Amino acid sequence: MKKFILIAVIFLVTIGYSLFSCHSLSISREKQIARTLDAQVDSFDAARVKLLAAAENPNASEKQLQDLFLQTRLAYKKFEWASEYFNPAASRFVNGPPVQEIEMGSGQVFQPAGLQVIEGYLFPKYDPKQRAALIQQLKLLQIGIGKYKGYFTNIEIFNWQVFDATKQEVFRVLSLGIAGFDNPLTLKSSDESIACLESVRNAISLYEDTVGNENLPAQFNSAIKYLKSNTDFDSFDRAAFITNYGNPITTSMSNLETKLNFKLTSYNRLLNMDAKTMFEKGAFNPNAFTPGLDAFATPQRIALGRVLFSDPVLSGTGTRSCQSCHQPEKAFTDGLVKNTVIDNSHKLIRRNTPTLINAALQPAQFYDLRADNLENQALAVVGNQDEMHGSMKMAAQKLWQNKSYRQLFAAAFPKKDRMDIDTLEVMNAIGSYVRSLVMLNSRFDDYMRGNKVAMNQQEINGFNLFMGKAKCGTCHYMPLFNGSFPPRFNIIESEVIGVPESAAETGIDTDMGRYDILKTPAFKHAFKITTVRNAARTAPYMHNGVFTTLEQVVDFYNKGGGAGLGYKVDNQTLALNKLNLSKKECDELVSFIKSLDSKMN
Repeated sequence: MKKFILIAVIFLVTIGYSLFSCHSLSISREKQIARTLDAQVDSFDAARVKLLAAAENPNASEKQLQDLFLQTRLAYKKFEWASEYFNPAASRFVNGPPVQEIEMGSGQVFQPAGLQVIEGYLFPKYDPKQRAALIQQLKLLQIGIGKYKGYFTNIEIFNWQVFDATKQEVFRVLSLGIAGFDNPLTLKSSDESIACLESVRNAISLYEDTVGNENLPAQFNSAIKYLKSNTDFDSFDRAAFITNYGNPITTSMSNLETKLNFKLTSYNRLLNMDAKTMFEKGAFNPNAFTPGLDAFATPQRIALGRVLFSDPVLSGTGTRSCQSCHQPEKAFTDGLVKNTVIDNSHKLIRRNTPTLINAALQPAQFYDLRADNLENQALAVVGNQDEMHGSMKMAAQKLWQNKSYRQLFAAAFPKKDRMDIDTLEVMNAIGSYVRSLVMLNSRFDDYMRGNKVAMNQQEINGFNLFMGKAKCGTCHYMPLFNGSFPPRFNIIESEVIGVPESAAETGIDTDMGRYDILKTPAFKHAFKITTVRNAARTAPYMHNGVFTTLEQVVDFYNKGGGAGLGYKVDNQTLALNKLNLSKKECDELVSFIKSLDSKMN
């Protein structure tokens, strides 16, 4: 009898396990991932509630609050790959930068909120006077949590989105995570990157059992092991981590996705969806920020734009071309502090001439970001009374009178029964030429593509400093090294750093920057974060050309910017503290920057 009962129990357990297994297999991978994400959001909320309870307790210790905060951060990082991809608007107020968000169209100002703001209340020391603000921020997090829950429980997730989102998360770890972008006070980059990669590994592991031999779990485990063994922020070898672990992982993810052959929706965005790494040739799309699909660069438009670029016909006086200030032999700058007004050689224009190399990889143009594409930039420059003092409409009329130009425009913009040249065609031709100036082919790029001798040790040290202790990479984001925010790169940021008026450093420059465009106090003295690529060729530096050498620029940042020099810059977004870089470290930084020079073909 006992034997019969035992057999029956085993039979029932076996049947139950089989039913559970069949049930699990009947659930699609997307559904399993969505359920996991939903549970992870619950865990994040539970961690938030614990921290809130401690914050509401006036007897809670500093260490207790800090430990609970770090746990809350890790809970968020476990589903960051999905939160940032599927609901970036909510994520901006869950883990966005601790600065005001200003909507350029309406001018609406959103106050900073989220984990980075909370970090400032708790680190490096907890100030009990901030307890009310801390509690308020923790309660506000519930809004984002509700949005995440609504999405992951109600909206269908597709397989191709899982791959797109997780690969972007690895790119986020490589460009932001290991740079300490969103944990500048705790610098728990290794711990948080581990949480991100573990979650991505678990999601992707659901796919590799059916096709492929990439062995991604082992690759992720090796990267995680490296992070666990290298937790010191300043000494972390980012160059080694990216080349030995990060790039192989995203390459394998791309290869696996190709084999799975998912039906996907393609987007015209800056970092191409099929890019295996952020460093491979063709990873970035020069046409991402065109006014429309019909404005994409073509060989004919580029050829026309090249001719227009060097022709003074666009200027009102017929004496200045685009190339007069953006000279190819000077990396498309002019080498001057500021150029002169077109009809007055004794008067200077307002700002320094920036390079046009890789300008197509920016979602906005000019130091004050007032133009949203290269076409509008060309229109603004031609119409500016100090720069070219011309008229795009009149220039188009002049061009129509020229037989050679009529032929070039006909080839670039085929039209039946053409009777004139449209101003938009002129603007687009110039924009197309500038889009041809994408040059991500420096020795640094070669190194990241596997050529280990492309950079020397001093330059590698400089890169690690740039992305770590020197904090350059938290504004000049890798791999473009400008203010375009990875991994979407669809927003370009400005900073307030307190640039001096003169080399004597006696006071802040009076140029108000973005404030002149949008009268928001946070924008006073705010300027676009320009690219560091080709900086060795584009002196002098800053919007006013105040610094003539890279050494001066590094020294300025090392001192803490304008505030570090003693200027009153209440809205400075650059960290006020000195970096305390040694002479050797400053030299290494400069050496790395020089490795970013494009090969001018």
